[in-house]
Amino acid sequence: MPRLSEVIAELDALWPPERAEQWDAVGTVCGEPDASVTRVLFAVDPVQEIADEAVALGADLIVTHHPLYLRGTTTVAASHFKGRVVHTLIKHDIALHVAHTNADTAEPGVSDALAGALDLRITGPLVPENNLGRICELDQPETLAQFAARAAKRLPATAQGIRVAGDPDMTVRRVAVSGGSGDSLFDAVRAAGVDAFLTADLRHHPVSEATQHAAHSGRPGPGLVDAAHWATEWPWCEQAAAQLDEISDRHGWDLRVHVSKTVTDPWSSHHTSPGAPN
Repeated sequence: MPRLSEVIAELDALWPPERAEQWDAVGTVCGEPDASVTRVLFAVDPVQEIADEAVALGADLIVTHHPLYLRGTTTVAASHFKGRVVHTLIKHDIALHVAHTNADTAEPGVSDALAGALDLRITGPLVPENNLGRICELDQPETLAQFAARAAKRLPATAQGIRVAGDPDMTVRRVAVSGGSGDSLFDAVRAAGVDAFLTADLRHHPVSEATQHAAHSGRPGPGLVDAAHWATEWPWCEQAAAQLDEISDRHGWDLRVHVSKTVTDPWSSHHTSPGAPN
């Protein structure tokens, strides 16, 4: 069985830490380099539910997409919820490794996994300079409403579901996808000339401006499809687990690799209101 340092070296080859954004916090959070690894759990968020799942599973290593301490910390006291995660991991000899923006820009990366989950054919990156996002084509044209239904069917279910901005009957052939928060990419999306853009965390003002821009330009679209942040990044866990499985087979490590199906999206329910009277 491999040592943790050997497994981490392979993960760093998949998602080189030097490709992470400067503000990011990637790499190994805790773990003994010489410890043996037999079982690995992939998840989006390094939260207590995932730590407890790893304990129950008997995992030696958790690999998450989101960092535990993105902005740093001065304490890992167990009285704090993040400190409790650290205490749980160390107590049970479980390492934690993070691949965040370095996984976003990898090839294959987070957006490749998202495109794969929707059965889209990738034609290239949305932002070539840093390999961010993907431009894709559908095998057959669909309406925007049908494309949104495809996303709702193929991505994990969340309280938010799928939100759509744009004419539901417009024709969609070429789409852009970007896992995680994507409303900073509207300029690239418009330049790509796609019919729809699937991402997460779309805010009111960027969406309003994007729809107004389309209205005044005389060109319909792009239609916007907004999924939950967690849902757009979870497919990466399955992709990453398959990559580690292949590495394990190549080295004869016999690792047991798992993907958490625990929904760690923070939203818990959705209510439709008739609204206040105007």
